[in-house]
Formats: sequence, structure tokens, C-alpha cells
Amino acid sequence: MMKANREGLALPKEVGIWIRVSTDEQAKGDSPQHHEERARELAKARGWIVKEIYHLEGVSGKAVLQHREAQRMIADIRRGHITGLVFSKLARLARNRRELDEIAEIFQEHHADLVSISDNIDTSTALGRMFYGLTAVFAQWEREEIAERVQASVLIRAKLGKPLTGRAPYGYHWRDKKLQPHPDEGPVRKLMYELFAQHGRKKTVARILNERGYRTRDGSNFSDTTVGRLIQDTTAKGIHRANYTKRVAGDRPWALKPEHEWVLNPCEPLISEELWQQCNDLLESRRVTGQRPAKRVAHLFAGVVHCACGQKMYVPTNSRKYTCMKCRNKIPIVDLDNVFRDQLLRFMVSPEHVCEYLRTASDTLSSKEELVESLKREFERVNRDCDVAFELYKTGGLTVTQFKEKYQPLDKRKQEIAAELPRLQGELDALRLNTLSEEYLTKEVHGLHARWPNMEQEDRRQVIEQIVTEMIVGSGQISIKFCHLPAFEQMTIGQRTV
Repeated sequence: MMKANREGLALPKEVGIWIRVSTDEQAKGDSPQHHEERARELAKARGWIVKEIYHLEGVSGKAVLQHREAQRMIADIRRGHITGLVFSKLARLARNRRELDEIAEIFQEHHADLVSISDNIDTSTALGRMFYGLTAVFAQWEREEIAERVQASVLIRAKLGKPLTGRAPYGYHWRDKKLQPHPDEGPVRKLMYELFAQHGRKKTVARILNERGYRTRDGSNFSDTTVGRLIQDTTAKGIHRANYTKRVAGDRPWALKPEHEWVLNPCEPLISEELWQQCNDLLESRRVTGQRPAKRVAHLFAGVVHCACGQKMYVPTNSRKYTCMKCRNKIPIVDLDNVFRDQLLRFMVSPEHVCEYLRTASDTLSSKEELVESLKREFERVNRDCDVAFELYKTGGLTVTQFKEKYQPLDKRKQEIAAELPRLQGELDALRLNTLSEEYLTKEVHGLHARWPNMEQEDRRQVIEQIVTEMIVGSGQISIKFCHLPAFEQMTIGQRTV
């Protein structure tokens, strides 16, 4: 519908200019300014008045109608503010056939015109409306072709081990197009597995990490959901998954693809496969049974000691003996403890177990050193950020409110690191002092044997859980099945519990 003044003379057509240029096109020099100038020149030649400019630079053509600029344009059409829309070509208006049809219906209903410069389409004519319909079909086809090419390229890049997005899993970063352990995040990711193997609770792990001042990549507190997701991620054991999720409609933004579409690439592991499997078996058992981790048992060997008949033995209330409730076989608590101490000494000083322990000690030291160094680097980085914020405030670059918003979280993090570093360094110093030689280790094993009666109950129980598979009490005979040496840090517990 053409506007007219009081004398009945036709007024110039009032139009808007639609600018949607992809990021790739902008990189090639096809700027939004170029599109705007071209549309303005057309409007000038036709004698039209440009009333509005609608900017959608970098917005995908798959779905544009929900964008605020598109909504503003439609509102202007409906209220008669503009009676035409000029754009460079139909593919720049939208690539979705359904949306193109919807736009055409809105314009037709309000007697407004669509003008595509490159396609020579003007829907004010019958011929223009026909070409609009045909070109819409081709735009939809082009979008689907692009989607197929992108999907194919994703699979190829995944198989080549190249990054598909800008974010690597927590604990890693992309360097030279390869996934490598992050010097700061890697030790924290490793610590997460160790804590979960020890405590068996996601919330406990998250709480400990947060209390020690560690944060996620975006600066948030760790949650049990984050801990669970990272524990299940196979990257930490040296297998990076790619092309295994897809976007879906509904409440969940993504879903798993069929396993045959997954791409698995090797990468440098942060932890052993055994530790990864141990943590994930624990997670899976909780998911299947729905049971929470049991509370710590009151007696050292509860759940570990069995009667020769196959039943577990427990200490009844007001008793000082482990008892089999089936055959009434009994053994005093103190006797079982003495037998364990003697067999523990013989087991731990064997040459093969000493070598295994020394290797574990070396690995534990390296891990703790990495954790300390990562915290030192983070402290320096946070300190620099504090200085930058203060300098900006002094030079007027930040208001008082802006300075508080930037400085206070940084200062809090700096205090958290300052409190955590001495604790970690103290642990590291203690580990170094206890890692001297095979002769020193043998001496320490004998020391552990001597200190055993004075150690805290929880510390002794942890040693038992680490190395004992099963204890069987028969008639006049006790058999203890050991699995491996305790972890290096467990060996040094006695030092601080005397």
C-alpha cells in the first residue's frame, strides 16, 4: 500500500535495510558497511527513504526470526513504519525455507515489498514473487549443503585429532593443534581422581577442592555434577572422545550419538588407567544400587576378616573378639592385630614390593610438585591482575564500583592460594624427607611396625584398605591376602600420628 499526502500525491516509499553478513564473509572483506552502502544507493536511485537499518552481522541464517532485530523489523512492517525491506540477496535474509515463507506471508499481508539486490527480486511484481519462491527453495538447499559439509568436516577433523571447538577438557589445552595436559589445571584434575578414590563422594571431593581454593576454568566453585562429569571423561586416562554428542530439541541441549560414530584419539594421560577404572567402577556401582558410601567402620578389620566357613566376622557389642555368627568361630581383637603386624612386616620388606613402593613414591612426588608449581603460577597471575586493576583505578580507567567488582574476587583468590600453598609445600617437604633410599625405606617399614599401636584408628584402617584383600581365620591358622603396597602418602601417615 502506497502512502499519500493530503493532496493525494504519492509519498516516497519508506524502507528498511537488512544486513546479515556471515563471519567468514566479513573475513574476506565483504563488510556490513559495503552491504549498507549498496542498499542505500539502490534506495536513492528508486527515490525511496531509508528509515531503519537492521543489523544481524554474524548471525546464522538457520533461524533468524527470533533475533531481536528481526522482531523489530516485523514490528515496523506491521505498524506501517516501513513498507519495504532491501537486502543484498535472499540467502542473507534467511536460509530456512519455512522462515522465508513466513516472512513473505507477513509482508504480503501488510502490503510490503521484499527487494533482493543480487537476485533482482522485487515482490511488488508477480514475476518478483515467483522468483522469490524459487530462490527460497535454493536457499534452503544451500543451507542443507553447508550443514552436510560442516558435519563431514567435523568427522574428518575429529579423526585427525584436531580441535573441534575452542575449549579443551578441563586439565588440558590445545597446543600446536594437539591436546596436551594444562600445567595448572592438570594437577588439579589428577587430584580430583585421587580424592574420589579415597573418599568415594562427589560432594566431598567438590568441597575439598573448593576449600583448598581451586576453581573451575570460568572461576566458579566445583560442584558434584562437575566432578562426576570429569571423572567419567576418558581424556584423563589418555583417550579423547570427539564427535560423540549432537544438539537436540527439548529440555536437554544435547544427546549422545551412537557409539559407532564416536572418534577416539590417544592423548597424554594425567592418571593411570587403573585409577580411572577404579573411580568409574565406584560411580557405576552407586548408579546401579543407588547406595551412598558406607560410614567408616568402628573396628579395623570389619568387612575384611572372614571365617573359614565363608562368613564375615564382626565384633558384637560389649565383646573383644571377632566372631562368626554361623559357626561361632572367634579370635580376640588384639591377637588378630598382632598377627597382621608381623605378616605386614614380612610382606613389605620383600625386594619386589620395595621397588614398587619407590616407583610410586617418585610418581607421587612429581604429582605434588606439579600441583605446587601450578599454584605458584596462578598466584603470580592473580597478583598481576590485581596490580592491573589497581593501576586502572588510579588512572581513572575504572570507577570505584568497577574496581571493587574486579579486585575483590582476585584478592579473595589470592588469599585462598596464600593459605593453600604452605600446606601443600609442607606435604611436599615431608614426602621429600621420606624419599631417600631403599635402606631408608626398610628402616621406615620397621618404624611403621613399631608405631602401629600408637597410630590413629582411621590411619591404620586406610593402610589395611590399601593392601589387604582378605583375612581368613581358621582353626589355629590365619591367612592374610595382600594385594600391593600402600600408597606413598599412606606410608608416611605414621610420622604425624605418634
